[in-house]
Amino acid sequence: MEFIVIIIFILGYLAITLEHSLKVDKLVPALIMMAFCWTIITVSHLQLFDVEEYHLVNFSQKHLKNFLVHHLGKTAEILIFLIGAMTIVEIIDYFNGFSYLKKIIKTKSKTKMLWIISILAFFLSAIIDNLTATIVLITILRKLVHTNNERIWFASLIIISANAGGAWSPIGDVTTTMLWIAEKVTTKALILNLFIPSIICMVVPVFIASRLKVFRGNLVGEAEEKYDNNYNSKYGSIMLFLGLGMIVFVPVFKTLTHLPPYVGMMLSLAIVSIFGEIFSNRAFKLSDIKEGKRPHSPIHNALTKIEMTSILFFLGILMAVAALETIGQLYYFSEWLNVTVPNENIVVLILGVCSAIIDNVPLVAASISMFTDPIDSKLWHFIAYAAGTGGSMLIIGSAAGVVAMGMEKIKFFWYMLKVGWLAFLGYLLGAVVFLLFFN
Repeated sequence: MEFIVIIIFILGYLAITLEHSLKVDKLVPALIMMAFCWTIITVSHLQLFDVEEYHLVNFSQKHLKNFLVHHLGKTAEILIFLIGAMTIVEIIDYFNGFSYLKKIIKTKSKTKMLWIISILAFFLSAIIDNLTATIVLITILRKLVHTNNERIWFASLIIISANAGGAWSPIGDVTTTMLWIAEKVTTKALILNLFIPSIICMVVPVFIASRLKVFRGNLVGEAEEKYDNNYNSKYGSIMLFLGLGMIVFVPVFKTLTHLPPYVGMMLSLAIVSIFGEIFSNRAFKLSDIKEGKRPHSPIHNALTKIEMTSILFFLGILMAVAALETIGQLYYFSEWLNVTVPNENIVVLILGVCSAIIDNVPLVAASISMFTDPIDSKLWHFIAYAAGTGGSMLIIGSAAGVVAMGMEKIKFFWYMLKVGWLAFLGYLLGAVVFLLFFN
């Protein structure tokens, strides 16, 4: 019956990979895969794998409940952390905080524009995650570059830069957040070991691209000044720096208190929300409460805009991977992998390439369960780099790529032929620098 669980997982994985072809949101197969895997384990009374003692134990409802609670708790830590971060970002956007970034870009030169927006993507993604940074910068890009043929080139380099920037920060990418929360890496070591390789991964493609014909000359046309003037947007710059500062505060809070990261993120969300409520200056009427009307609130508005589909997708995929771990299949696979490919660096490099084809979240989730290396070992940092930056090689290989594809209608084969080789070159050179630097 273990074979059936594996087949269900593979079929679900294929459905996630072929999301655009099947026209079915990847959330659906992820949740179905999770439910079916755990159902087969329960109905078939499969033996359960004790990861602490590394041996199988006979099935019992008590053991199964303990496994479920353990894995759900670990998954919930990630999900609550992500919900907090997403909400803070939406509160900043409520006050038009990100429009402040446009003031930094004052050049008409395409080459200078490319470097400025790539550097912004690199550092902004390390704070608010690569997906959000991509959305923010492409939105700003639309106000600066009016030709779609030119804009898709800028957007493509934003994808590479944002993914590179997310790899060296514990809050920059879902995969690095997973490794950080699972206590496989620490904030200080992650930054020290991956900052330079990530810069190489960003700088090399941008440098080569800046020599291409499309980035020569100046932009044509005046920039638009239209923004969504939300209520009290005059506080935008304050909320931008406050929100980003409170997100950066989370790793500091964890270091000082040794509490899980989601506790610090909830504290940061509370502080940002307090200022949001004060600045919104909303009218509070008792009659509105009696009539069932919700007061106009930044946090209420933000909570309605966070991507719950992404949250539920992570729930499904992480719990499905946990099912494979529970029956010992990930442990057996890691043993086979160590025998077949004894060089772990090659294994991680392949993992990075695979993350361009299939989702990197389950790859990293599986890696966390497969390998038993100590915290801050070379393996975990290399996985963080490979999974974070490898997805740039294909437009569908990362969340940043998928959202850019939707926003700018970037074609899969255009990106693969025009930009994919740049991303691959940056990925490979960054990996070489990492291995030399770490040794």
